[in-house]
Amino acid sequence: MLNWRDLLVSPQTPIINTLEIIDKNARQIALVVDNKDRLLGTVTDGDIRRGLLKGRDLQEEISTVMNPYPTVASPYDNREDILALMRIKQIHQIPIVDEDGRIIHVEILDELLRPKQKDNWVVLMAGGLGTRLQPLTYDCPKPLLKVGNKPILETILQSFIDQGFHKFYISVKYKAEMIQGYFGNGDRWGVTIRYLYEQESLGTAGALSLLPERPNNSFIVMNGDLLTKVHFEQLLDFHKTYQAYATMCVREYDHQIPYGVVRLEKQRLTSIEEKPMQRFFVNAGIYVLNPNVLDYIKHNQYLDMPSLFEELMQEEKNTIAFPIREYWLDIGRMTDYEKANKEYMEVFS
Repeated sequence: MLNWRDLLVSPQTPIINTLEIIDKNARQIALVVDNKDRLLGTVTDGDIRRGLLKGRDLQEEISTVMNPYPTVASPYDNREDILALMRIKQIHQIPIVDEDGRIIHVEILDELLRPKQKDNWVVLMAGGLGTRLQPLTYDCPKPLLKVGNKPILETILQSFIDQGFHKFYISVKYKAEMIQGYFGNGDRWGVTIRYLYEQESLGTAGALSLLPERPNNSFIVMNGDLLTKVHFEQLLDFHKTYQAYATMCVREYDHQIPYGVVRLEKQRLTSIEEKPMQRFFVNAGIYVLNPNVLDYIKHNQYLDMPSLFEELMQEEKNTIAFPIREYWLDIGRMTDYEKANKEYMEVFS
């Protein structure tokens, strides 16, 4: 499979050499970058043809014919936004660049419409008791509660499948037989599903100690009670680009103080701010981990994911955050469950 780095050329690269790169790659584009992979421009076959018609020579530098103002997207843009931008601009390729202008991925229209198979494991945490959703969870584990026309966990599974993932583990404990009975080995969806059986509650990180083998690639861990439209390939690319040891998805959370906030210097009033809005990033329950992270998880011992990240940070491992801009809802309380049912058809139909 072609790596997007094979598309990179320097501004001094001759036009003829760039043309060879464009001709041999299925993406039909070259990306002109500086020595730090910052995007300077893009080149397509059409750009070169227009340059030749203006009298450019094939030995001239590619910077003479490149488009210096290409359409780009952010790693935080979701799939639907990128597709909409491609349709508006009538383009088939769009570079994804970070805040510093560095390329971290290239989205191709055909690939967005037809996701390629990904071998990264996905571990779904579905062993919780769901006590805050009682009495609904007395006879049914929370991941099997229906939102819209299907169980929460099936919507999660389908979102990964739609993006090309096919290797799944589901961690189970409470009413495990019901979850396994519903999902089986994954044949119904054309994927592989295996199970991690928690005899005691092990937490979102501790359950990973039950994996029968170590994955070869970075893998995704996700709570089994979330509904989201996150683009998981962008998440993996973000993790890889920043050479992260572990990535935590975070969500911006607004909280309005219901009172006027008073600031003091000793007894003197310095300011009064009426009902200010505070903004925080909160843990969104989706993670990407390198296989080596498993070295920090003791077998069959309780460990939640925030504690694991704290240990990795203390060890000065590269832990980073991926802000979620897409739809995201944690179904933890009855009001969340009711909201999910109201929004389901609009978001996931």
